[in-house]
Amino acid sequence: MAGWNVDTAAGPLGAGTVTLVEGSSFCISQPNGDILPDLPHGVFHQDTRILSRWNVSVNGQSIEALTAQMTEPYRGIFAGRIPGTHGHADSPLIVERVREVGVGIQEELTIRNFSTKSADCVVVLHAEADFADLFEVKEARVQRRWQETRSVAAGRLTISSTWRKIRKAINIDAPGAVVNSGNATYRVTVPARGYWSTFLSAVPATQEAEATDPFAPKTREGPSPMDRRRLEWVAKIPRLQIGNRSIERTLRRSYDDLGALRIEDPRHPERVVVAAGAPWFMTLFGRDSLWASEMSLPVDPSLALGTLQTLADYQGNAVDPLSEEEPGKILHEVRLDVSSGLALGGKSVYYGSVDATPLFVAVLGSVSRWGFAKEVIQALLPNADRALDWIRDYGDKDGDGFVEYERLNNQGLINQGWKDSWDGINFADGHLAEPPLALCEVQAYVYAAYAARAWMAYDAGDEALGNELADKMALFKRRFNEHFWMPKAGYYAVALDGKKNQVDACASNMGHCLWLGLIDDDKAPLVAERLMSPEMFSGWGIRTLGSDMGAYNPASYHNGSVWPHDNAIIAAGLLRYGFVDEAQKIASALLDAAEFTGGRLPELFCGFSRDQFPEPVPYPTACSPQAWAATTPILLITSLMRYDAHISRGGMWMDPVLPKAYGDVHISNAPMGPGRITIDVQGSVPTVHGLPDNISFHRGSRPWITELVEQSDRRRRRN
Repeated sequence: MAGWNVDTAAGPLGAGTVTLVEGSSFCISQPNGDILPDLPHGVFHQDTRILSRWNVSVNGQSIEALTAQMTEPYRGIFAGRIPGTHGHADSPLIVERVREVGVGIQEELTIRNFSTKSADCVVVLHAEADFADLFEVKEARVQRRWQETRSVAAGRLTISSTWRKIRKAINIDAPGAVVNSGNATYRVTVPARGYWSTFLSAVPATQEAEATDPFAPKTREGPSPMDRRRLEWVAKIPRLQIGNRSIERTLRRSYDDLGALRIEDPRHPERVVVAAGAPWFMTLFGRDSLWASEMSLPVDPSLALGTLQTLADYQGNAVDPLSEEEPGKILHEVRLDVSSGLALGGKSVYYGSVDATPLFVAVLGSVSRWGFAKEVIQALLPNADRALDWIRDYGDKDGDGFVEYERLNNQGLINQGWKDSWDGINFADGHLAEPPLALCEVQAYVYAAYAARAWMAYDAGDEALGNELADKMALFKRRFNEHFWMPKAGYYAVALDGKKNQVDACASNMGHCLWLGLIDDDKAPLVAERLMSPEMFSGWGIRTLGSDMGAYNPASYHNGSVWPHDNAIIAAGLLRYGFVDEAQKIASALLDAAEFTGGRLPELFCGFSRDQFPEPVPYPTACSPQAWAATTPILLITSLMRYDAHISRGGMWMDPVLPKAYGDVHISNAPMGPGRITIDVQGSVPTVHGLPDNISFHRGSRPWITELVEQSDRRRRRN
């Protein structure tokens, strides 16, 4: 039985790989559009590879790739040619494939003849479906052998397979083709200076898919269902104009990717949540979905609400060592379909995350500030309180006040924070830290959870609970700074190990503590200095691990790479403590990096110095698009705008420090409480129009609950 996502990095996809994504479906192909089964490619739907081969030949020859471009995250255009014959280098036959991903794929296949003579063509589509589980494909260990049958009707090949009691089937439609059990063949004459075209599709053979054509209309006219879904998304999110057109393009790409990464809970179609990322994580993740929701609050707060409501439905109720479920715990990952049978104990939900539970409470606090109805927030408060109970009863394994993790079985994740690779947490000399481990950033999330619950208590008029939590925060902050600060090193330990030793590697994790206010004011300058040192800052962003550390490797997943979301969080934290220049430097570096990838930041890239390589060095298996990478530009810009809200306190706040090179900013249709507002920033001077009557605009920073914590700390010291 396979472990649950123990190796968090997948194998390489191959050069020029093209990934299209829509909801819980995605397609990975070669640059000529072909899908071959000997690579981790395919069309995937609900964690199952429904197409393992989809390749087209013309006159017995494969298509030579010319270009592959994405017009939307779910639609790509592939152009290629048929290699020349009889000694001619150039061929007059150009093949265009316009592919769209939804519940399956649809492809418009066109052959254009640029010769003055007509061309006879034999066009063959070869398709196979192995119905492999996503984990099997990702880890290159496809082992199950389905019992397959094939049936042929007019223009249709149906592949059906069974394994144990599970049945899968897919309909492959090639109208007008001669279809047999192995392929679909067209014999056509393409006129001189003319073209021939047809539509191909592959859709799961389910009652739902057959009842509603997921790709109608099959013409060049009119929007497809995926287009309509995108247009609905575009209509509800802010519209923006930025003087710097490159940054504007990056933000628009972020909006598009975030829209494509939205998935729906089949039991609650009104809820939309954020999937973690393509290709391997098109499902609900606790940590990833919560962070992406938090980072995108100014764009669409309903994403965070849907994510919270769905995670609440899965909140742990029992102690189960196989799935690592515990009462009150928020899940790490949901998997669908056959994957459930290959995961731990046959469960579809795995709970091996130490940080999703405090983040759940923190994000609920953010959602409450952005103005949802009181009854909506109140309905989730019991889940927040159960999460706080988990922090006390299960998260704090030894009663020292800090939250630690240690996997409950030998198949789960070894490391259960965001750096969840097996070697992600280590000492300065490079040797691995032994669990149970108390990560510094997890303590910041716990602190943020206390703060969020305290604000919600105050907003509801429960001053006693608010004061109790503020007192707890004051004590927690003092103890954290006593136990994690390393005076000689001048930075915070990345963790405390099982023997309460400080894990002394210099890592980016401590930057999260800045945003959430856990770092003492007198220590913040040293942290900022260390984060921006040449050992940590590559020129493209802050490395996950300093280059002077024993485990440093610029091409490792978590020990020297640069993660955009990590940097966005750090930049927000630096701004909280007043380090404007440093935050601007990080933001500009990442936005520069995005220019090299068409405006789309990947999950991570290598940590080589910008002085050494003038372009960011890609990490071979990085997810793209990926949720918290897609939301990184949003957080960077809104952080530099110092844009925030607390509707129940009657206000929104803004105090921009955007670099001059970004130009003026105009945002319309921005959600704010029950209404929509328009924001203009000219020369760092903000103006706001359209505010609801009960909301006021304030120049400056939103009040932090740390002010109450400091009052509590003073009270405690006096007593």
